Amino acid sequence: MLPLEQDTTTTTATTAISHPRPDILIHAVPSASDTFSILRQSRFSLTLKFEDVSYSIKLQTSKRSCLSLRNESQSNTTRTILNGVSGVVRSGELLAMLGTSGSGKTTLLTALAARLPGKISGAITYNDKPFSSSMKRKIGFVSQDDVLYPHLTVLETLTYAAMLRLPKELSRDEKVAQAETIIVELGLTRCRNSVVGGGLLRGISGGERKRVSIGHEMIVNPSLLLLDEPTSGLDSTTAQRIVATLRGLARGGRTLVMTIHQPSTRLYSMFDKVVVLSDGSPIYSGPAARVMPYFESIGYVPPFNLINPADFLLDLANGIVPDSVREDQVEHFHGGSLDHQDDQNSVKQSLIASFRKNLYPELKAEILNKTNFSTVDSRTDTPRGRRENEWMTNWWEQFSILLKRGLRERRHESYSGLRIFQVMSVSFLSGLLWWHSDPSHIQDQVGLIFFFSIFWGFFPLFNAIFAFPLERPMLNKERSSGMYRLSSYYMARTAGDLPMELVLPTVFVTVTYWMGGLNPSLIPFLLTLLVVLLNVLVSQGLGLALGAILMEVKQATTLASVTMLVFLLVGGYYIQHIPPFISWLKFVSFSHYCYRLLVGIQYESVNKLYDCATSFGLHGGYCRLGDFPAVKCLGIGNHSLWWDVAALALMLFGYRILAFLALKMAH
Repeated sequence: MLPLEQDTTTTTATTAISHPRPDILIHAVPSASDTFSILRQSRFSLTLKFEDVSYSIKLQTSKRSCLSLRNESQSNTTRTILNGVSGVVRSGELLAMLGTSGSGKTTLLTALAARLPGKISGAITYNDKPFSSSMKRKIGFVSQDDVLYPHLTVLETLTYAAMLRLPKELSRDEKVAQAETIIVELGLTRCRNSVVGGGLLRGISGGERKRVSIGHEMIVNPSLLLLDEPTSGLDSTTAQRIVATLRGLARGGRTLVMTIHQPSTRLYSMFDKVVVLSDGSPIYSGPAARVMPYFESIGYVPPFNLINPADFLLDLANGIVPDSVREDQVEHFHGGSLDHQDDQNSVKQSLIASFRKNLYPELKAEILNKTNFSTVDSRTDTPRGRRENEWMTNWWEQFSILLKRGLRERRHESYSGLRIFQVMSVSFLSGLLWWHSDPSHIQDQVGLIFFFSIFWGFFPLFNAIFAFPLERPMLNKERSSGMYRLSSYYMARTAGDLPMELVLPTVFVTVTYWMGGLNPSLIPFLLTLLVVLLNVLVSQGLGLALGAILMEVKQATTLASVTMLVFLLVGGYYIQHIPPFISWLKFVSFSHYCYRLLVGIQYESVNKLYDCATSFGLHGGYCRLGDFPAVKCLGIGNHSLWWDVAALALMLFGYRILAFLALKMAH
């Protein structure tokens, strides 16, 4: 594959660019040369060094009695994930980390990307300098799971990434041109307009999805690219294409590090360097071509019929070797595997000790050898005129791009026929149940008003709960790359939900209000609609806050159910005389304020008389509205309704600020 910085020669605006492979033609796009120029300035040669990297976690274990289910005691144990791992990888090299499952490959890769929580011992340097905020945008990290929006196309995915991650010196057309170039370079032209897809949506293939994930990081032309299991779940041919692509990217001057579980012979031949881990400790770190001679030199000779060196290395990492191995005597490797755990552990310790004795001194000398990076690349770390911590785009651009992306990704959800059917069916059903209710049937009309406040408290609340927990992987990924501010994401995410959150209740109230026979005047109808919409926004804010605080759908849903049940009971409809010691609950219930406002709007004059013969079982007579129990208990005539509006407004801003602070603490 052609690296992004490959020199090109353009004859006309649509002429093919010269390419070292004659069977590939890349068509020039407007301002492409300027794009490449700026991107070349933003990337520099990078040497990654890591020395004696160690990482441990504390595990809390419980000791249980054989005859009892209760905990007898608890103790904190420390588990070592990484133990003294060292290595060097330079610009233009592809380093592969090999090891068994649980050997610490992903942990080490995450540590090299400066994304590992907790304290790491040892030294990790980038061009002999520690990690800094400016370095964050020069590192690309591709996780094992493809974290992509399933309903966006390949072109949309890479275009939005380019808009957010490329320097503000580039115009929109130049950023789109870079996304188009990435698509061609990674061989995604055939599926450029296909949706990415996911677990429940059929989209592009697994190999294409992996290349999209790589392209997402390649947009910024990173100096260091780290990939976690890029061939996981792919067939051998697709895996070879992915690794060949990565090798081509490395040959273009990038530094590449990847983890891989069990590479084939063809894949192994593409690696420049390998690090082999056994239970978190290194047993080899150095050039891939020297790995077999090294193990032969310490007495571990592979079988004569060995084809794939990776199989030999993984067996050694598991402590599996022939019973007796001499350099002049080759035995069948797999037939002589050791069975006992103690023997395997002793083999592992022997390999680790051999590494510390034979390879580590030379490796440490290479790590300590300072490179004059100014002779490698004289360009500066950051483009001229930009501060180190400055974002690639301003706040408003980030908000605008994220809002457009969110609307496009969630259009299937917001405008789904199922959701519209759900609301409209309830709307017509409630309208039929309260069909032209008699104004004298105040209890029935008050019931309809209370239904307004409850339904449009539950519905937006439970929709909003899923917002942040479901987007947590994407938020973690993009925030770790420094793509945008948390505030711009939060505002775009909440603003993107407003269209359907406000359109559906408007249609609902319009249909049910007139079918239910409520006050036919225009002003009460408009005020009722505004109060319901305010209630929707408050309910949505509470849902966002619960989702952001817990970040777990089941827990948030359970807490929301209990909360809404309490709000339902203290709303003022079911219980009109709440005991004083618990009556304070109604003052934290937005349903209570909404219900009181709606009743106050519907019956603004509590001194108005109505025919109460049917309501009280009388033969005739008129009653005062304020004396009706369901209205009297609310105390509408005793205070201004503006206090209820103020309470809802305070909740509206309070819940959303709480949600933002919860997100900020989590990131």
